[in-house]
Amino acid sequence: MDPSFLSAARLAARVRRGEIGCLELLDHYIARVERLDGRTNAVVVRDFERARARARALDRKRKQGSAEGKLFGVPMTVKESFDVAGLPTTWGIPGLEKTTAASNALAVDRLLAAGAVVFGKTNVPIYLGDWQSFNAIYGTTNNPWNPALGAGGSSGGAAAALAAGLTGLELGSDIGASIRNPAHYCGVYGHKPTWGICPPLGQSLDGNVTQPDIAVIGPMARSAEDLALGLDDLHQFLMGLLNDVKRTLGCQV
Repeated sequence: MDPSFLSAARLAARVRRGEIGCLELLDHYIARVERLDGRTNAVVVRDFERARARARALDRKRKQGSAEGKLFGVPMTVKESFDVAGLPTTWGIPGLEKTTAASNALAVDRLLAAGAVVFGKTNVPIYLGDWQSFNAIYGTTNNPWNPALGAGGSSGGAAAALAAGLTGLELGSDIGASIRNPAHYCGVYGHKPTWGICPPLGQSLDGNVTQPDIAVIGPMARSAEDLALGLDDLHQFLMGLLNDVKRTLGCQV
């Protein structure tokens, strides 16, 4: 079965059952990016070799009987605005393309802890501030259904990559429709969560740890089930902190 357009939940299930290896699945998506992304221009930052090293490590774990995590072995990309250690975070701003993040965004770490394999970052408009996804560094992301049309913004690269079968899951962000607009334009699923339940640490150009009003991060996917999986992994860190506070104060958890 061609895994290109399967949900992340089904991809993880196939990996856990040993029907496909982590590296084999990753290489499938990498081959699609290399073959098909020329006309879409969605996956603009590529981290293939480190992802392959992680996939090999996960394959070894599975062979040893350990395949923990709801997203075990799922190849995925994240919006360019999220920090991934060793990769540039530019928000589409010329002059920042040679800067690299020192550490991962918290959300990226949560997805990795769930077993995901992050192999690249997807395109955005400058400052994440448009209804399309163009910037002078990476160019324009086109709609995979019709390259003459836009993919939406600001998570346009994320939505386009999902729609084109270039990735298994995505991480976006939304203030005024930056998840919902491109999901609609590209025919995929996106969720703007309740404010405050998904910590945005590591998605800020100035290192600000506060969360602006109505600004959130959230999952994008090819199924509603995958949105639930992604959201669960993104918000569980905050729930853990809340439970620690309740225990400290002697409240019932």
